[in-house]
Amino acid sequence: MKHIYSYFAGALALTFGLAACIPGPAPEPTPAPAQQTASTPAPAPQPAPPPSVPTNWIDQPQTQGDWSYTDEAGEKFALFNGSNGSLKAIILCIPGSGELSIGIFGPTPSFGNAPLVTRVLTETSERTLSLSKKPGMHAGLRSASLPAKDPLFDAIALTRGRFVLAARGQEPLYLPAWAEVTRVIEDCR
Repeated sequence: MKHIYSYFAGALALTFGLAACIPGPAPEPTPAPAQQTASTPAPAPQPAPPPSVPTNWIDQPQTQGDWSYTDEAGEKFALFNGSNGSLKAIILCIPGSGELSIGIFGPTPSFGNAPLVTRVLTETSERTLSLSKKPGMHAGLRSASLPAKDPLFDAIALTRGRFVLAARGQEPLYLPAWAEVTRVIEDCR
């Protein structure tokens, strides 16, 4: 019987020996220490939405005034003067650049130096432009320059009777699409 005990003791030792060689369950990973995250910067402020214009803008009364065409010293432009003689809008061919500039006049304090968000609406097109002050120009003028072949100018020239320049903080200008406007556009191309 001693012999059985020795087999039993050997088997028991072998079992415990094998059990010691088998790895136990992996220890729970310790959570990483919380990292100090840099505060995310606040998102950049969104530009003001473009000014609203009535949906039936084509039926609104035309802004009182007249377009005039000027060609002096190589500068060609159409200037819209209000009925009281105040400057309202301009479309200017920038000599030698292949660009046209479209702009709105207003009192300098109301415009400040910030870009002026402006909607341009025609019968077939709508665009939002950011008009800004240009060096050497009239103090109250804010304008944007675009390639002379930009389709917006075709839409202005061919619109049904009028187009709109609607600047934030200003009364919309319902401007007639007269020959003076088309002439500046064509002369610049």
